[in-house]
Amino acid sequence: MYICVCKGVTDHAIREAVLQGAERMRDLKASLGVTTQCGICACHAKMVLDQTLKQETPPSSLSCEPTRSYESTV
Repeated sequence: MYICVCKGVTDHAIREAVLQGAERMRDLKASLGVTTQCGICACHAKMVLDQTLKQETPPSSLSCEPTRSYESTV
């Protein structure tokens, strides 16, 4: 789906840019040109960026044991 009609940028292109290291809207603007013309695409481009980053980010901690809370018994 086209996200930025002015520059012909698709959601696939944004996802690919994230895989190549884009982490911020500034990165997408520099690499793809989104938001440089009319700016209407900014909201949708940010949404695709955020969704893709969320999918690409591994969980911060993987633990095999559940966290336990130990309370002293008195």
